Amino acid sequence: MTTRTARKPAGRIAFVGAGPGDPELLTRRAHAALTEADQVVYDRGVPDSLLTAIRAEAKADAQFSPAEGAPGDVAKVLLSAAKSGLSAVHLVAGDPFGHEAVVKEVQAVARTAVHFEVVPGLGQAEGVATYAGVPLPGVRVTADVGDVSALDFDALAAAALKGSFAVAVDAGDLAAVRDGLLAAGVEPGIPVAVTGDGTGETQYTTTSTVDSFVAAALGFTGRVVLTVGTDVAERDTMSWWENRPLYGWKVLVPRTKEQAGAMSARLRAYGAIPCEVPTIAVEPPRTPAQMERAVKGLVDGRYAWVVFTSVNAVRAVWEKFDEHGLDARHFGGVKIACIGEATADAVRAFGIQPELLPQGEQSSEGLLAEFSPHDEILDPVGRVLLPRADIATETLAAGLIERGWEVDDVTAYRTVRAAPPPAEIRDAIKSGGFDAVLFTSSSTVRNLVGIAGKPHARTVVAVIGPKTAETATEFGLRVDVQPQHASVPDLVEALASYAVELREKLAAMPAKQRRGSKVQGPTALRFR
Repeated sequence: MTTRTARKPAGRIAFVGAGPGDPELLTRRAHAALTEADQVVYDRGVPDSLLTAIRAEAKADAQFSPAEGAPGDVAKVLLSAAKSGLSAVHLVAGDPFGHEAVVKEVQAVARTAVHFEVVPGLGQAEGVATYAGVPLPGVRVTADVGDVSALDFDALAAAALKGSFAVAVDAGDLAAVRDGLLAAGVEPGIPVAVTGDGTGETQYTTTSTVDSFVAAALGFTGRVVLTVGTDVAERDTMSWWENRPLYGWKVLVPRTKEQAGAMSARLRAYGAIPCEVPTIAVEPPRTPAQMERAVKGLVDGRYAWVVFTSVNAVRAVWEKFDEHGLDARHFGGVKIACIGEATADAVRAFGIQPELLPQGEQSSEGLLAEFSPHDEILDPVGRVLLPRADIATETLAAGLIERGWEVDDVTAYRTVRAAPPPAEIRDAIKSGGFDAVLFTSSSTVRNLVGIAGKPHARTVVAVIGPKTAETATEFGLRVDVQPQHASVPDLVEALASYAVELREKLAAMPAKQRRGSKVQGPTALRFR
């Protein structure tokens, strides 16, 4: 019998365009190539924020290293990995074929038998121009260059006569670009926008003219994008990225680690920079016997209603159901009431539609105002299950009992105080380093103050509902924002609306009053 030595699996190489920097602008194919990669070689033009996002989703053993040396050296690194059976990626800013060095790497790999692909990405110049609010209609010239000598200034001058153009260069090369444009005959007074940290959380654009943009961009570092031409004037109405309601606001998100993500995502959509600080951790009850009896009672038809006051309560009950091999069908005949849209959504996620969600105030009082009294004829089963946190108030249970219901008030989970955040976070909280803080419960107020101290007086305080507002006031905090409905989306929306109102008030102030205004934060600073 002939035996054959097993061959190593064939590796592959992908040249992946990272786009202009925002991780959300990666194509689906680029994301797949990066998360499947064993080795990622990246260019220095790829932003750290993008690399951080990629590392968070990459294979646990994936290797990351900067691209070093000539194109031939980088190609050798990629080929060595592929010949070892690995999946190798060269991650480049913008589009792979927008870089002459990367083109040479692709040519070197193409001369071998190794499988490769090129995943296009949105060019830096074109993408950042869009994020800066400068359209490039008609004749469009864009360029991403690492060496200014590669720029065709005559072509740029011709483009400036017919419309606008955008180029991505290093900030240190701005003077050379200015000199090249002027030498090619570009009018000194043509408008120019210079954008740093393009598509990033701290993107900033300054507008000037060809003869003055170097001085206007003093302090810019790294890669910048110049958009040159009459279309720069469109920024006044089309600068969408930097004009989002909470753009540049540093917002403190004190929630449980599991719940902070959804709020942070909404804040980022409005332009904020969220900082998640876990203040409480959710743990099972010390004695699970109560929950065991409650689950058995649900199955046996002991309860007419289950009242959920939080997402954590929903999760705790369903975890018990899962332990016993039960599912939504075992809720048949039991009505469900919820406080808050997020809690209701958690119930719907298991295929059940709540019968009662307060239309008015999203609180214990709001639920009690709409909860029907017990009727012995209409309600043959007169017991309510109330699974909640160990530190919850007695208001709801007492109100249900007053309405004639028997209540099983069960501890479904415990909330414990989290460890204090790092010293720099604590200092920022107390010194006004955060523009706003969002509280979603009384416990987040108590625990944040307990582990990190009170937010500074100039920090905008937003609370989800009246009970949270009362607790914040008890701790000496000024409540600035409270939504009409108690939900995370409404809370973020209310903060965004507050920021817009703040901006409008500041814009209407005379310049001298703006300087003397007590209003703090990015919104105020933009007008000073």
